[in-house]
Amino acid sequence: MLIYKIFRAPEWAELEQAGQTRGAPVDLADGYIHFSTAAQARETAAKHFAGEDGLILAAIEAGALGDDLTWEPSRGGQLFPHLYRPLRRAEVLWSKDLPLVQGRHDFPEEMA
Repeated sequence: MLIYKIFRAPEWAELEQAGQTRGAPVDLADGYIHFSTAAQARETAAKHFAGEDGLILAAIEAGALGDDLTWEPSRGGQLFPHLYRPLRRAEVLWSKDLPLVQGRHDFPEEMA
């Protein structure tokens, strides 16, 4: 199963340069990296990245993250994937721009 992380451009650049990341400021504050499923990603973008352009969407195979990935209740009681260690660049299967089109993020067809 693929899970997704939305990165701001500087966060993505840091991952590319360092080869790993502990995530965005919210991830650092919470002590884990927040991910979303395909069904949750659009709502995550609308809620936490409203109006932001220049974002990158990264896809990661959940099973490859091992026991450091846990599923915990969050928004509306839904289970969200949380990673309790740094994400390594090598674990990202693909990344794509997540442009803002007419006020909404335009997700790739793979997530339809």
